[in-house]
Amino acid sequence: MAVSKARKAATAVTEAVKPWKPETRTALVRRARKINRELAEVYPYAHPELDFENPFQLLVATVLSAQTTDLRVNQTTPALFAKYPTPEDLAAANPEEVEEVLRPCGFFRAKTRSVIGLSKALTEEFGGEVPGRLEDLVKLPGVGRKTAFVVLGNAFGRPGITVDTHFQRLVRRWRWTEESEPDKIEAAVGALFPKSEWTDLSHHVIWHGRRICHARRPACGACPIAPLCPAYGEGETDPEKARKLLKYEKGGFPGQRLNPPQAYLDAGGRPAPPLGAA
Repeated sequence: MAVSKARKAATAVTEAVKPWKPETRTALVRRARKINRELAEVYPYAHPELDFENPFQLLVATVLSAQTTDLRVNQTTPALFAKYPTPEDLAAANPEEVEEVLRPCGFFRAKTRSVIGLSKALTEEFGGEVPGRLEDLVKLPGVGRKTAFVVLGNAFGRPGITVDTHFQRLVRRWRWTEESEPDKIEAAVGALFPKSEWTDLSHHVIWHGRRICHARRPACGACPIAPLCPAYGEGETDPEKARKLLKYEKGGFPGQRLNPPQAYLDAGGRPAPPLGAA
């Protein structure tokens, strides 16, 4: 249904492409919220693409996801959490042994220092529990605002905007903001939406950036929000060619998680393969 909708939207835009005109603040808010509603229909099962069973696992996985894919993190963390299931276990770990486990994630020495360091902080300052406050989370080694909001939104149900590379690219491409610094993007985009929508908004935007609105070759001709996009035409506009650019479940490929939510599987999504699988 989403692909059919995308085809109709792209065809309509292709038939009558008009230069994008400046818009009022009210028009921007309406367009931004309509984009989010459209994406919610396309990705009703959007979720964090890191496998986790508790706040500690999500915190560690998010730190490990820097400068690598969620898929590679998901392929690596099962061995890590099997060996070090609690902050106390990881805090007392031999760094060299942790480095060997984390080697597939890249920057494994720095990431080892971060996850052992945050585990020690959790053990010594928070009784082995992940705190549920932004001001506490950002004090942990390797944890910035982006990581903190991922944890707050998805482990504690507290709204936050996750400004990763996909989010930054798309909100600027959609002209929601011209800011380039993550904290300023967070503030600018947050002002366009009710706070209660921030976490799901982050999922919708990030999913769209990974699956359709790619950095180099956006699949404009297969995009369900083409009529609302000021950057329509930067990518492939032919619907058939654009569909060949789709990634993950819409292109017939597995997503990022080895253990995705059931709603994702019910919608035709496929789990990712474990590390070393063909």
